Formats: sequence, C-alpha cells, structure tokens
Amino acid sequence: MATGGDDGLAAAQDLPAFLAAIEGRAYRMAWFATHDREDALELVQEAMMGLVQNYATRSPEEWRPLFLTILQSRIRDWHRRQSVRNRFRDWLSPFLGEDEEDAFARVAADPSWEPERRLEDDQFSARLDAALAALPLRQQQAFLLRAWEGLDSAGTAAAMGCSLSSVKTHYARALARLRSELEDLR
Repeated sequence: MATGGDDGLAAAQDLPAFLAAIEGRAYRMAWFATHDREDALELVQEAMMGLVQNYATRSPEEWRPLFLTILQSRIRDWHRRQSVRNRFRDWLSPFLGEDEEDAFARVAADPSWEPERRLEDDQFSARLDAALAALPLRQQQAFLLRAWEGLDSAGTAAAMGCSLSSVKTHYARALARLRSELEDLR
C-alpha cells in the first residue's frame, strides 16, 4: 500500500541512499547466481529500476524485502532464459560447423572482476566465495538471503517464492556444506 503526501515524498528522497547501501551485496548475490559480471550488473539494475518504478512511495522498511524479492525473481528469470538458450544451442550444435566457435567463448573475461583476484590477500574470503559459488542455486540464495541479508525464514521464503520448509532445508544443507568446505580454517 503506497503512502501518501509528505511521507511518500520523504521516503522517495531516502531511496538513493537505500540503493547505494544495498547495491554491493545485491551484485555479489547476482554474481554468485550467474558467474557473469555483465549479467549480474544487469540483474541488479533491473531490480533497482523495478523497486523505483513500482515501490518508491512505500515506507523505507518495506524496500529491503521488496528489493530482494524483485532481485530473486530476476535471477530465476535469468536462469530460465539460460536454460532455454542452452536447449537451442544444444539443438543447433549439429548444424554448426566443427570450426564454429561459441560466441560466448570469444568474449574475453575481465580478470579485474574475478572475486578470487580481488580478494587474493584474504584466503578465507576467496575460499568462502568458491564454496558459495559451488553451492546449488537454491542453497546459495537461501544462505545469502538468510546469512548476508539477515532475512528470517519467512522473509527468505517470500523472496525466493518457495515454502518455509524448503528454505529451511536449503539453508541447512548450505550451512552443512560450507562448514565441511571451510572446517580447516576454524
């Protein structure tokens, strides 16, 4: 429900500060889901635009759960598009010549954006990034929403669009796997 009058105007003026505060964590969440800098930036930008266009007049307390729900929706949409794209790529591969190079393989990676490179001085951060990236998407997102964003199970379920028990299962499995992967750093 949108707030009216001066309250809506004041809330809209706080929106840039909210977006600036959440953009870094949102980018990391999207990067873990896509493993691609450009796609992650685009997903965060789309989520921010969705929040601004549809919910700017809501109270600032509502922005965070709304933004995270929008971001999760964009991530799920991205994975659906990738799935369809990969099906077509697999279907068309017999028709492409042996010497045809995948268009994605021709794009050079930007090494300055690799998490391990940016965090090479911090062994734990690099290992945590690798362990998070290796998690299945639902476990990864449940962990990030619960541990990094501080959402409770119900808020995480709403953001991910799944049941409370599913969130609890994904989160518990993510914690167990991360503990196993990082136990020697304790």
